[in-house]
Amino acid sequence: MKSPASGTTVVIVEDEILIRAAAARYLRECGCIVFEAATAEECLDLLAVERSLEIVFADIKLPGRDGLDLLQAIRREHPKVAVVLTTGKTLEAPIPAGVSLLKKPYDLFDIERL
Repeated sequence: MKSPASGTTVVIVEDEILIRAAAARYLRECGCIVFEAATAEECLDLLAVERSLEIVFADIKLPGRDGLDLLQAIRREHPKVAVVLTTGKTLEAPIPAGVSLLKKPYDLFDIERL
């Protein structure tokens, strides 16, 4: 995936408020338009009304539906939206093709380089 350029619209889906806030602040400083969600459901609600969203940056471990379920819903309902998943856990299955993975803990600069 290309690096988010100024004006790129991103939704950060992370239930840990401090991680979400830091990532959102950094991407805003890069010139991105950033939305925030704590759950997969909140993200899907945003995608339904904010047609300009280009990238979903989501933790795999979320309350309720996890990031992999979210990925499947995005591919089905919003196939043009790019997805970046992040996790601090070892994954048992490979990440689907076309999806970037960023391991936690990550440096904020790593977000911009995806």
